[in-house]
This record gives sequence, structure tokens and C-alpha cells, in this order.
Amino acid sequence: MSKAGIVDAALGILDQYGLADLSMRRIADALGVQAAAIYWHFANKQTLLAAVSDAILAGQAPCDESMSIAGWACDLREVLLSHRDAAELVAASLAVGLCTRIPDAGAVEVLEADGWPPDDARRATRAIVHFVLGHVIQEQTRQNLLAVGVLTSPTPALDEDGFELGLRMLVSGVQAVAAG
Repeated sequence: MSKAGIVDAALGILDQYGLADLSMRRIADALGVQAAAIYWHFANKQTLLAAVSDAILAGQAPCDESMSIAGWACDLREVLLSHRDAAELVAASLAVGLCTRIPDAGAVEVLEADGWPPDDARRATRAIVHFVLGHVIQEQTRQNLLAVGVLTSPTPALDEDGFELGLRMLVSGVQAVAAG
């Protein structure tokens, strides 16, 4: 049993059952160990969840001068949509500050290279991250509710077109601030 094995088991449980059922006991059962054995590798559940968040974000393409801010945001959305409840997990891990992978790191450098002051570049990209996380949390929540029959139809505002419209508005704002 290794940290990577524990994170892989946690990702499998997340994908199959969702964040609400991602417990230390369930991970331990999947690994055939006692839950206490996981604490040898992770101090607490939050550090494990942060490691799972880092594993999810590892799928994100690095943002550099060759990628547009919109392209970076779309890639982040796709990465989050690739795992059940990933946006909620990443948002919580970012909020407690335990992640080692920060989704906007490369985008900050791109804006800085365009002349943005570092603090403003961080604020601008973080606003886009918050939009992506919020949109994907709602998309994934609705997918889960549709899957169990609580909801019977999708919401057009929460589809890809709604995401792209909101993203265009944010990117236009970033460009207007840069120009002004």
C-alpha cells in the first residue's frame, strides 16, 4: 500500500459512488486494510482529499503562451468533468489550502507575461477558476440528480453553451481591463 495506491482507490470510489460516499472506511475496504492504515500515509481525510484533488488536476494541460485563457479554462472544465464530483472536491481542497497543484498557476504567468501585475493576474485567473468550479459543480450536481430520477430534464443554462457564454463574458472582461 502506497500513497499513490490509496489515491487511486479513492479516485475509483469517487467515480463510482461520489464524494458523499468517499469515506476512509470505504477506501480501506477497497484496499483490503483497516482504515487506520491509511493514516500512516495521510494525516487526516482532508490531506487525502487534497491528494485526490492534485491527482485530478494532474490531468490539466499546462497553460503557457501557446494556450489562450479561454482554452485553459475549457481544459480545466473537461478535467473536472472527467471525475464525478471533482469540482466540489477541488473547490473544497483549494479552500483549505492543502493542494499542491493550483489550477490557475500557468494562467497567472501568461497574464504576467502580458504585463499584468502579479496580484491582479492571480485575482483575474482565480475569478475564472471560481466560475469554472461553480459551473461544473452545478453541472455535476444536476447529472447526479438526473441519474437518480430526482430531476427529469437538463437545464440549458448549465450546458456547454451556457459555460461558453459565461467564459466569453469573463475573458472579455479580462481583456477590457488589460486594455484599459
